[in-house]
Amino acid sequence: MTRSRAQDPDVCGVTAAIAVIDGKWKTTLLWLLESGPHRPGELRRRLPGLSEKVLTQALREMETDGLVHREVHDTLPLKTFYSLTAFGRELSEALAPVSDWGHRRLQKLQKFTDAQSAS
Repeated sequence: MTRSRAQDPDVCGVTAAIAVIDGKWKTTLLWLLESGPHRPGELRRRLPGLSEKVLTQALREMETDGLVHREVHDTLPLKTFYSLTAFGRELSEALAPVSDWGHRRLQKLQKFTDAQSAS
C-alpha cells in the first residue's frame, strides 16, 4: 500500500488508517510508545531485528502523520525522545479492539494446533 493512500480523500477510512500503520514495525512502535517517551536506542533494544535506518524511517513517517512527537534536548550529547501525540493515542485506543481480536485469534489457533498435535 502506498503512503499516498493515507492522504487520498476518496479512499475507505479503514484503508486510510491502515496506510498510516502499514509496515512491520509501526504498530509495535505505537504499542511501546503508549507507556511513555522513549529514546531511539531504547526502542531498538526492545525490537531485535529492527535496524536504525528502518526505525528512523518509521518514526519520521509517524511524525509526518501526526502520531509521534519528536523532542530533542539540547544537551551534549543530544538526547532525542519520541512520544505519542494525542492523535497517536487516539489511534492506539482505536486499535485496542483489533488487538483484543488478534489475541483471541492466536488463542484459537493455539487450541487448534494443540488438538492437531494430540491426535
